[in-house]
Amino acid sequence: MKNFKDTLRIGVLRSFLELKQFMRQRESLVFTLLFPVILLFIFGSVFQDTIAPGVTFSQYFVAGMIASGLVNTGFQQLAITIPMERDDGTLKRLRGTPMSVTSYFIGKALLVTILMIIQTALLLFFGSVVFDLNLPSDSQLWWNFTWLVILGSACSTVLGIAFSVVPKSGRGASAVVSPIVIILQFFSGVFFVFTSLPDWMQQFAAIFPLKWLTQGMRSVFLPDDFATQEVAQSWEIGKTAIVLLIWLIVGLFIAIRTFKWSRE
Repeated sequence: MKNFKDTLRIGVLRSFLELKQFMRQRESLVFTLLFPVILLFIFGSVFQDTIAPGVTFSQYFVAGMIASGLVNTGFQQLAITIPMERDDGTLKRLRGTPMSVTSYFIGKALLVTILMIIQTALLLFFGSVVFDLNLPSDSQLWWNFTWLVILGSACSTVLGIAFSVVPKSGRGASAVVSPIVIILQFFSGVFFVFTSLPDWMQQFAAIFPLKWLTQGMRSVFLPDDFATQEVAQSWEIGKTAIVLLIWLIVGLFIAIRTFKWSRE
């Protein structure tokens, strides 16, 4: 019990340091927190038509941007920054401290969660003020939104840590990770109505968690009758939770087995 408390305490302290370091990086701050808001302004201004009765493109798009933000903040950021920390010796120095791998994971997970809360709050605020975004009025929808954010953040975090061993160096990490994220965004219905995509794209996207996160967020922000526009003609909330849990378990297993403090 004492070891668990120490591990958790060190992880929390590490998250504070991670957050402080992140806030000092202006490029990461703008890209991670403000980029989704910028995209909302661009797409919301260009596409002002309704895609279904009472559903504007902005209403549809904000659901995809929140889901995509989970992937950007968790998977993409960690899969790029961890190789950089490995190359510049940060991880090697941490290995010489009392910090365990678990504490390191906790620090990263808390960082992703804090950033996601800020990013989501900005999207909802500007969406409501500028594009008349209709926020959920049902407590059940807010509950679904909460567990989707928590489970999505956890899943994105462990997958980002697991994938961080793929780039051969920190310098080339962005070139490896960013195209994967962009492709998944297009295939998962973030920028387009999902059912308008070719069948093979839909089937490919259904393998990965972003498609299910996006669909789950649509169930929160879109009317119930819009579920008939989905491939299965329902929101598939239970299936979404199962898919995300499977990816969380698989990602955590891979992350623990493959994580390296250094290249050696």
